[in-house]
Amino acid sequence: MKSSWVLGCCLMAIVSIPRLAVAQQNSAVPPQSANPPSSVVDGINHDLPSWLRFSGQVRLRGEGYTGGSFKPNNEDEYLLTRVWLNVTIQPASWLKFFAQGMDAHAPFKNSLPAGAPFRDTMDLRQGYVELGGMESSGFALRAGRQELSFGEERLEGPAPWLNTARSFDGAHGEFRRDGIRVDGFAVSVVKINQDQFDKPTPGNIFYGLYSSFTHPVPRATLEPYFFWKRQSGLKTEFGVPGVLNFGTYGVRFVGTLPHSFDYGTEMDKQIGSIGIESTDAWAGHWIAGYTVTKVRFTPRVYTEFNFASGDNNPTDNRAGTFNQLYPTAHDKYGLTDLVGWQNIKHSRTGIDLKLAKKWTFSGRESVYWLADSRDALYAASGAVLARSLAGTAGTYVGREMEFVTAYKFTPRAVLSGGFARLTPGTFLKNTTPGVSYNYPFLMMAYDF
Repeated sequence: MKSSWVLGCCLMAIVSIPRLAVAQQNSAVPPQSANPPSSVVDGINHDLPSWLRFSGQVRLRGEGYTGGSFKPNNEDEYLLTRVWLNVTIQPASWLKFFAQGMDAHAPFKNSLPAGAPFRDTMDLRQGYVELGGMESSGFALRAGRQELSFGEERLEGPAPWLNTARSFDGAHGEFRRDGIRVDGFAVSVVKINQDQFDKPTPGNIFYGLYSSFTHPVPRATLEPYFFWKRQSGLKTEFGVPGVLNFGTYGVRFVGTLPHSFDYGTEMDKQIGSIGIESTDAWAGHWIAGYTVTKVRFTPRVYTEFNFASGDNNPTDNRAGTFNQLYPTAHDKYGLTDLVGWQNIKHSRTGIDLKLAKKWTFSGRESVYWLADSRDALYAASGAVLARSLAGTAGTYVGREMEFVTAYKFTPRAVLSGGFARLTPGTFLKNTTPGVSYNYPFLMMAYDF
């Protein structure tokens, strides 16, 4: 009964959004207008001074799962709703003020969430002042609450898939010139608090330098970077309170080759400490793809491998588990998001198809192993899903099959859906009841 209500509400809302867009386009502007606004908000903006603009997004996603925590009879189906409301004030080309409110809810969920990543009732997600232009000028500075996004966002990104997407408080500067871009920032991640105004946790600070060069290698981009993270309130392996301080040295290199081949790699090394406990970890990502350009559906096939170190001894006062920082982790290591970039070996092959001009399809298969048998399996969120302290449960985690499809009704409205199934391997069968995890979703996003 519950699943039918969720699916019905989701489908009704999703079907109504494209119709609303069409209705807005047909009714918001008089017929004599040569360039009619495409939404009600465009109509409002048309009547406002050029330095003031409103915009936003409405997103609805129906999703659920069976086999939660790999247990029998552990399932849920619910609707995720999210509204972003934006206002931009730009009195001069070099000066901009931006604010974004967020209202996120999760009706029909079995256990009503208290906050992130499901619910946050009307709070400030972004609010900053920008000098210069982040995408248009040689130098820009942005101060306040904002998103940060670098590379493929494997270590730093806004995580927009989450109902309560991530933002930071702090400052971000950018320099651009002749194929060179350098970003520097000093921020603190904003913690979602359902009952109070969202704000950072004192003592948690994130610094970084991220550079990008497009000239050294033809048809390629080289991106060296350095991140520094400080986090208080943690404990060492011996349970002694300590402050985490560590640096991440990394480089990303992506490009294309003749005959429609593409490639990419990203490698990272982490060194630091948690109090008196040292940390030493590393991770890597490698991918190669090929696009068949002269056949129907323009298929792109690819294979990738991801590795992140684990901790081979939980009692030696030395941490070896790679820390994935603040990633946009969704679908980086599987659609179910049950696997993150920590203590993992991940192999994935896939195919992307363009079924029509506005319709895409992707099919993928992932296989997972633990990097170290004595460390845990970590989800994309960083949460521990299963562990064998003795290291006797094996390392084969399991296999995931998945597909995702998306249709773009208009430049503003996109409908997408997908399904994934993770079948447990030896490790999960020995540490959990070993039931397969199934995850379907159906989502509509409309920008206005």
